[in-house]
This record gives sequence, structure tokens and C-alpha cells, in this order.
Amino acid sequence: MTTSALLAEVRPALSLPRSPQSRAARLRSLAPRLLRYAAVSGVATATSLTVLGFLVATGVLGASWANVVAVAVGTVPSFELNRRWVWGKRGERSIVAEVIPFCVLSLAGLCLSTLAVGGAAAWAARAGAHGGARTLAVEGAHVAAFGSLWVVQYLVLDRVLFRRGHLLDIKPAPVGLLAQR
Repeated sequence: MTTSALLAEVRPALSLPRSPQSRAARLRSLAPRLLRYAAVSGVATATSLTVLGFLVATGVLGASWANVVAVAVGTVPSFELNRRWVWGKRGERSIVAEVIPFCVLSLAGLCLSTLAVGGAAAWAARAGAHGGARTLAVEGAHVAAFGSLWVVQYLVLDRVLFRRGHLLDIKPAPVGLLAQR
């Protein structure tokens, strides 16, 4: 597929309806999905912060490595709940069309949050913060980093990744066909 063909496929998915009435109707229909997305973000954030707080407070891992583990753990419920509850996708997961792109989004968040967490931990050490204060600074940096990506991730999930009939909707091959090759 050429770049222009890919852009022609993706461009309609990224544009909002043109008439004011259709925009208002679309915004009203988005409210329940946005609330579910916010709830899923809350679950994933609580999961990640619990793991991150435990690992940092106990000193099991340094702040940056603790963040890597926390994001990995939080990504699992985030993917499943977003896919099933927020966007209503059922059936088999597509590794190419769903799992890998979602992991790439999570990796972007991981990179940004790890930089923020490492910076917060260094700042806390220079400020002489220990224990709960250090953990709070690290968790605050984690939330700020992922919060800054929250809207972007929603748009990518809604308009590209979990959109029905999008260019990456690849049906998995039956296992029997794979075994015959």
C-alpha cells in the first residue's frame, strides 16, 4: 500500500462530522464511551500506581525500573477493558491490528513516564525527600506523564485501532491453515 493510499484510508477516520447537528449528536453519543474510557484509565492507573508505589517504597527496584514493571502490569487490564468494554470488540484478538499497536502506544507512555519518574526520583533525592514523600513525587510524575497522553491515546484507539472496518482489521487465519504451511 502506498503512502497516499494509506493516508486516503486513514484521513476520513480522523475527521469530525461537518454539520453542527451531527457534531452535537456525535458528542452526546461519545459521553458514555468517554466515561467508560475514564473508568478504564482509573483501573489501569490504580493498578500501575499500586505496583509502582510498592516497588519504590520497599526499594525492590529503582524508580525507573519500577515504572517499567508498573506500566507492563497496568497495560494488561487497560487493553482488555478498552477493547471489550469501551469499544465493544469481541472475538479473537488480532496481534497485528490490535495488540502490537496498543503496545506501541503503551511504549510511548512508558518512555515519557520513565523519563518523568526518573527525573522526579532524582529531584526528590536532591531535595532530601525519603519514604512517602519520594514515592509521592514518583507517582505524581507517572500520573502527569500518562495524563498528558490520555486524549491522544483515546483518539488513536477510537479513530484508528478499535474502529470498526479500519485498515488494520485483519482476520486471524484458522489454526489449521497455519499448521499446513
